[in-house]
Amino acid sequence: MSDYHVPLLPGEKYHILSRAIGNEQLFLTEENYRFFLARYKKYISPVADTYCFCLLSNHFHFLVKIKEAPAIFSMLGKQIAEEQLPAIISRQFSKLLNSYAKAYNKANFRKGALFIDFLRRVSIEKDTQFGATVFYIHKNPVHHGYCDTLEKWKWSSYNTLLTQKPTMLLRDEVLDCFGGIKGFIDYHSQPVYLKEALELE
Repeated sequence: MSDYHVPLLPGEKYHILSRAIGNEQLFLTEENYRFFLARYKKYISPVADTYCFCLLSNHFHFLVKIKEAPAIFSMLGKQIAEEQLPAIISRQFSKLLNSYAKAYNKANFRKGALFIDFLRRVSIEKDTQFGATVFYIHKNPVHHGYCDTLEKWKWSSYNTLLTQKPTMLLRDEVLDCFGGIKGFIDYHSQPVYLKEALELE
């Protein structure tokens, strides 16, 4: 099954990513980044919890856990057949992208699609894959040449996960996966250009 069509199921973890169409940019100003995160909180927080993220000028990554069915039913204000939930969850992501694209186009006197073919999703099946995906997401700004160290990129969750500031992120669950803050930092200290992240022991 194409990773554009993997169903988003309650209780499961996914790496969610999408990019701008062609050579377009998603974020031109700091306000664009802030607005996107605000839209994300509005549309995605009701159906998914977030472990980490990274926004770059032409694409984004999120690692999420879809909420359990009862929580989604509560958000909807009604109970529906469980087989309908993947479509409901996907619709929230569609609302996020459409809402952002509409506001972006209006602000920049632009028309047409902004994102390429909706969004990709990769199911996270085991802890080692989870840790490697967190690192993959956080290393993106360095990998693509936006900065030379992970902590210098403002629009990722790396720094927030190392603080005690209030956050929508599942901070404790992420840090626990690495055995705490020291393990998190040590794991993120491996070379960015490794094709595959080292597996957690």
